[in-house]
Amino acid sequence: MKDLDDILANVEDQDRGAEMQLRNPATGELTGLMLTLAGPDSLTQRRSRLQMADDLADLAQADGTITAEVRERVAIASLARCVLRWKVMQGGVELPCSHTHIIRVLSVPWVREQVDAFAGDRTKFMAAAR
Repeated sequence: MKDLDDILANVEDQDRGAEMQLRNPATGELTGLMLTLAGPDSLTQRRSRLQMADDLADLAQADGTITAEVRERVAIASLARCVLRWKVMQGGVELPCSHTHIIRVLSVPWVREQVDAFAGDRTKFMAAAR
């Protein structure tokens, strides 16, 4: 990237997303479950981070504290907003890509870890890397 236009174009590319495939956490084998995620510099992730800050402020107790359970719930919802599309099967049927379903899938710790790592890795969203 040698020009501001290149940087701005990359932000737009990151909003189009990049596809990842979940891996079995025990074997490392590909599962066939695919998610398309917005990149870390995308407007989608920016809006999600801002919404997360608002949600945490709204859910804070009177003394300003926020429980770990609330933090985790808000973090999962924020990551879910970064999933643009997916191909996730349940019982042999493709599951609709809805916020509720995404949250349910991301509530599995190893899934959330893989998705979060991918969504935060700029190299996955650079045109030259794909």
